[in-house]
Amino acid sequence: MDISTFLTYLNNYIDLTDEEEALLRAKVVRRTYLKNQYIVQQGDVCTSVNFIISGCTKTFFMDAEGQEHIVMFSIEEWWTSDLGSFTSQTPSDFNVQCIENTQLIQITYQNLETLYRQIPKLERFFRKIVERAFVASQKRIIRNFSLDAKERYKIFEHTYPRINQRVPQYMIASYLGISKEFLSKIKSQLINEQ
Repeated sequence: MDISTFLTYLNNYIDLTDEEEALLRAKVVRRTYLKNQYIVQQGDVCTSVNFIISGCTKTFFMDAEGQEHIVMFSIEEWWTSDLGSFTSQTPSDFNVQCIENTQLIQITYQNLETLYRQIPKLERFFRKIVERAFVASQKRIIRNFSLDAKERYKIFEHTYPRINQRVPQYMIASYLGISKEFLSKIKSQLINEQ
């Protein structure tokens, strides 16, 4: 099983010995999901954290009226999961669905707990990942409350150019909390301002 992309990514943050790399290899799985397949479904317990080797996913929840609300996109060398469900091993509030065919490295809850004991520096690495995700989430909440839709879109476009190119506009509109028609108006205004 080729996990070289994952190991290269990890080695940017932590140095693994050959023995630690062997322990890690024994506890991860490489898996392929097809476009539109779910990695996590709302109401199910999230059983793994997922590192994306290739592809793109969206994390979203469905409200009582069946409306989709996208909270996150993930692409290569990003993590995707319902972290709340994963850490508490309780039913998920979110769906994680593939927007493209997607290859992942998956680590189950039990295997990650074992790896934390076997490779303590891995626990610190994951703590740092979660801290960064938490800060990004807080900043997004502040932007949603303090900026208008046009400013939010400009930040999205600047911060995530690779996602903006790959994701349908109606999904970006959902992420921004606006209609696709309003997003079209914003994009027209931005073109006219150039």
